[in-house]
Amino acid sequence: MFIGEYTYSIDEKKRLAIPPKFRQLLGSQAVLTRGLDNCLFLYPAKEWKALAEKLSKLPLAQADARGFARLMLTGAMEAPLDSLGRILVPDYLKEYAALGKKIVVAGVFNRVEIWGEEEWTKYKQKAEKEAGNIAERLKELGV
Repeated sequence: MFIGEYTYSIDEKKRLAIPPKFRQLLGSQAVLTRGLDNCLFLYPAKEWKALAEKLSKLPLAQADARGFARLMLTGAMEAPLDSLGRILVPDYLKEYAALGKKIVVAGVFNRVEIWGEEEWTKYKQKAEKEAGNIAERLKELGV
């Protein structure tokens, strides 16, 4: 299970170090893709395969389903970890997530999220401010 948040930097060769705690869970092969809320998602290959299979079963005739599947699948790329536990973040994904030099790598149960530090700070402050209201709404879902 991925939990916690860590701050790293992307180097001049577009490589991002993954926290040592996460490397073992990711294995040697991972998949990096566009995420939600202006971040990137990094999945272990097994989790990615399960998600991709679910996406492939979405109704083709429904525009929202097609759009979401396209967002996730066309943006995906294999992201093998090098010997130092780094992944390559291509320009199109850096631009999508507005990644600068400082990066937050956050564990979210079955995936890793990669955020630009400023975006993460804004998102986290908003979520913390709304935590009580969010909890109330989740109660309706049985959480």
